[in-house]
Amino acid sequence: MTIGFIGDIVGKPGREIIARRLTELREKFNIDFVIGNYENASHGFGLSEKNAIELFGTGIDMMSGGNHSFDKKEIIGLFDKYPLIRPLNYPKAMPGNGIFRTTILGQNLAIINIMGHYTMPMVDNPFVVALEAVDKLISDGTRYIIIDIHAEASSEKQALLHILKDKVSAILGTHTHVGSDDLQIFDGCCFVTDVGLTGCRNGVIGMDKKAPIKRFLTGVGEYFDIPNDCKAILQMIVFTLDSNGRCVEAKKIKCYDDEDFTITGSRFEIS
Repeated sequence: MTIGFIGDIVGKPGREIIARRLTELREKFNIDFVIGNYENASHGFGLSEKNAIELFGTGIDMMSGGNHSFDKKEIIGLFDKYPLIRPLNYPKAMPGNGIFRTTILGQNLAIINIMGHYTMPMVDNPFVVALEAVDKLISDGTRYIIIDIHAEASSEKQALLHILKDKVSAILGTHTHVGSDDLQIFDGCCFVTDVGLTGCRNGVIGMDKKAPIKRFLTGVGEYFDIPNDCKAILQMIVFTLDSNGRCVEAKKIKCYDDEDFTITGSRFEIS
């Protein structure tokens, strides 16, 4: 089973480069299932139904969220209509689910969305919630388990790796929008601290640079905007799982606008 995971999709430039390149990438790498992170997909803040339909039409199969999941309140009505999840460790009263289950190539696959603590909204303990959810999935017979850990602190993401590496297929970091150079297969678990954004690459974390620069120089904040004209990037982790749900191959794909893509291989680590 080969999975593709796209990091934070930021606004129209992110949606457009996915529309241009994802079909090509699915065919080139024989990808069976594609996951994307939607929380910045609609002008940088949340997800609208119009943009959800647009992204699913590009070849994305399901999407996970993060701290901006509820920025657009219309998403509350979308969880029951589309394959969307939000962080599992939000309070139980929040709409939506934190786990998506499906069957791919005859195997039960589960995707878990977890949000970290540092600088993030108030949520339940991500490590305890993730461990309990994973143990329940395993007891139910699910061996293919993928986690989107949406967190600011790299230490939280790396700690989760060591807690769950023997139990899950992949742990993929999102939120910082800056891709990290540590893709690895650790005891059969695919891991990267942050996949990186898909959207504008020549601004500040996908946003137009004017507002953040003004804020850093003067302390006066303005509304973050996304430029319509920018240099775009698509960043995706593609990884292959064996019959036991363990990762045997992983690579980082980066597409720049309409140019050819680059591929970075993973490093094997054994504890």
